[in-house]
Amino acid sequence: MAEAQKRTSTLYLVATPIGNLEDISLRALRTLKEVDLIACEDTRHTARLLSRYGIGTPRESHHEHNEASHTRRILALLQEGKSVALVSDAGTPLLSDPGYALVSACRKAGIPVVPIPGPSAAVVALTASGLPTDSFLFEGFLPPRKGLRRKRLQEIASVPATLVFYEAPHRLLAMLEDMIEVLGERQACLARELTKIHEEWLRGTLPEILAALRTRPQIQGEITLIVDRGKAASALAQASWPASMAEHLEMEMQKTGAAQKDALKAIARQRGISRKEAYRQLVLSRKQLAAQSAEKS
Repeated sequence: MAEAQKRTSTLYLVATPIGNLEDISLRALRTLKEVDLIACEDTRHTARLLSRYGIGTPRESHHEHNEASHTRRILALLQEGKSVALVSDAGTPLLSDPGYALVSACRKAGIPVVPIPGPSAAVVALTASGLPTDSFLFEGFLPPRKGLRRKRLQEIASVPATLVFYEAPHRLLAMLEDMIEVLGERQACLARELTKIHEEWLRGTLPEILAALRTRPQIQGEITLIVDRGKAASALAQASWPASMAEHLEMEMQKTGAAQKDALKAIARQRGISRKEAYRQLVLSRKQLAAQSAEKS
């Protein structure tokens, strides 16, 4: 482990590659070698990674169909002093994958939970999409049924943040149709097969991406969709800002407890301007407030 001596009675959340097996970290490999058991979403899938790096640690399935019963078993092993690593098929555990019940049970039982950070398709797609990264909502998979899917899209339509979705290939076209109906012609970026040989990026409006995909005889692979915040969402966020940069800074500091430097950095991200420009506006607004105060006195 990162520590000099192996921990016992510890649950490790180990992020694994989302495609390219070389994206595994040295700490993740060491952890997978040293724990007593690896709890996998699919043992066959994880076997390919373990085989690549010569890791023979025992493994068991931990998926949505056996999560309740297997959580009790893992908890019992941890309480006996065993160490366990939880992995999903790809990426960071618990993000649209099983594991929440186990982590929650460990926290309640006072068992240490140690994350081993690494790849996440949501973050990889977001950072390379070219869309705003200052604030985002990770939605994961939308409901598979049309009515519930549209209802959820309506609920998040006005969120002042970039939206991040996962979707299965066979539902992708239907999801895009619903998005266009509910969210409108927003800018978006579709990332497919991230870090793999056939990695692909499609960028444009939602209708443009849908049109491009409709020409294909088949859609395959792991898909992440990044959707820009809408005009209504941007207007909603802007309407909540004080007109004065000084007042906005004071509000941010009171709300978050951050120091002035960090609060100014935060509101610069919110307004989509540089820190230098935010500081310039702050100085100007303070001068204006001082002048108004002088006039009253």
